[in-house]
Amino acid sequence: MVRKLLIPIALAGTLTSAPALAERSRSEETNIANAKAFYEAAINEKDFEKARAYMGDKYIQHNPIAPDGIEGFKGFLDYLKKNSPGRLADIKAAFADGDYVILHVHGLGSGGSRGNAVIDIFRFDTNGKIIEHWDVIQPIPEKAANSNTMF
Repeated sequence: MVRKLLIPIALAGTLTSAPALAERSRSEETNIANAKAFYEAAINEKDFEKARAYMGDKYIQHNPIAPDGIEGFKGFLDYLKKNSPGRLADIKAAFADGDYVILHVHGLGSGGSRGNAVIDIFRFDTNGKIIEHWDVIQPIPEKAANSNTMF
């Protein structure tokens, strides 16, 4: 008798989670689109006001050379605008897991350098706004020990 009750309960749990999975998928797609738009506005256009539209009420920064907070981010963009106006980013891939989006980026500086391989991680609030950021940056070497690219 117990087995007969467990099967319908297990199936009911599976069926009710389908809308939740669909909602999570839509949310992740929205977060990816917002992360890409934010990156374009911030890094490629260096337009704080445009980038600000994708940020939440707070902005926690984990990059040790960038100031914390929304005003800190504004100052960072002002610095880029003045000191690295030719810096661009080419997003190669984007991944989402719940409230997190990971971007795999080819960061290009001015002067014809090979640039950097960048991993940016963003955390989003429930409104699809960026509230936290981490990054890891690695210069692309002239010669590699293998024939694979960094992208």
